[in-house]
Amino acid sequence: MNEFEIIDQFLALKSKNRKDVLQGVGDDCALLKVPRGQRLAITMDTLISGVHFLEGCNAADIAHKAIAVNLSDLAAAGAEPAWITLSLSMPELDQHWLQDFHDGLKRMVEHFGIQIVGGDTCRGPLSITVQAHGFVPEQVFSRRNTAKAGELICVTGNLGDAALGLLVAQNKLECHSKESMDYLLKKFQTPYPQVAAGIALRSRATASIDISDGLLADLNHISQASDVGVLLRWEKVPMSEHARKITDKNLLMKSALTGGDDYELCFTVKEDELQATQQALETVGAQCIPIGRMFGKPGIRVLDHDEEIKISELGFQHFK
Repeated sequence: MNEFEIIDQFLALKSKNRKDVLQGVGDDCALLKVPRGQRLAITMDTLISGVHFLEGCNAADIAHKAIAVNLSDLAAAGAEPAWITLSLSMPELDQHWLQDFHDGLKRMVEHFGIQIVGGDTCRGPLSITVQAHGFVPEQVFSRRNTAKAGELICVTGNLGDAALGLLVAQNKLECHSKESMDYLLKKFQTPYPQVAAGIALRSRATASIDISDGLLADLNHISQASDVGVLLRWEKVPMSEHARKITDKNLLMKSALTGGDDYELCFTVKEDELQATQQALETVGAQCIPIGRMFGKPGIRVLDHDEEIKISELGFQHFK
C-alpha cells in the first residue's frame, strides 16, 4: 500500500461530513467554515513512541490518547471541538496495527462529534501529531494570565492515577488488586478530556489550564502568566480510592503533584462563585474541588496541614 491508500483505508474515517466542513480529506487543503459569532481555537500535540507512550502499546490506545490530549487543550480554553488533522509516521507498514489505530480513532471521533479533515503519513519513527480545532464564543475564551490574588484554585477530578498507571505499565508498582491495576492502567493509557467541563466553565473560571505535565508545573504556568503566587493544600488534593491504597506517601505526593497525564482541568474561580461553579460542573458529571488559593508573588508553595512541603521539581520537562 502507498501512503494515499493508507490514508484512504485507515485514516480518512469516511463518514457524513459535518455541516461546517465544505471540503475534507481528499484534496490539497480542507475548506472549513467557522460559525458566525464564534472564534477558532487551535492546538497541536505530538506523541512519540517511548516518550508519550510505551513501546508495544496498543494502537487503539495510542490513537485515543493522541486525540484526547489535544481535546484537553481545547477544553482548557472552553472550546467545543470540531475538526482535527492527523500526521502519522511509522517505521513499517503493518495493516493489523493500522486497523487497531483506525478503530481507536473512530471511537474518539464518534464520541466527540468531530471530523478528520486532513493530514499526512510517511515512513519514520513511530509518532503521531494531531492538530485540533474548536469553536468558542467571542469574549469567553479561557486564558492562563487572568487569575487574581484571593481566588480559589480548583480541579475537576482525581489526580495521580495516570502517573501511577505508568509505573504499573513499567512493572515498577504492584497493586493490591487486579481491579486497582486495571483502573490505573486505563487512566494512563486512555484518558478522557474534560470537554463538557471546559464549556461549563466558560463564564465562571477566571483562568484555566489542563493538567498534562503535572499539577504544580501547570499551575506554575498560571502563576507566572498572571503574576500571582499559588498556595496549595496537599490534604485537599483529590485522589481515587485505588491511589489511596498505596501506603508510600512520598510516591502519592509525587504522582498527584508532579506526575501529569491526568488531563483534568485546573482553574481559578472567585470565592463567591464557588457554589454556582460546583453546580454547573455537577450537571456535566465533573467536580469542582478547591485545593488552594492564589496569593502574593509568583511561585508555588504547598502545605500539608501546617507543614510546608519542600518542592524539588514541578513536573515533566522534555529538555530537563
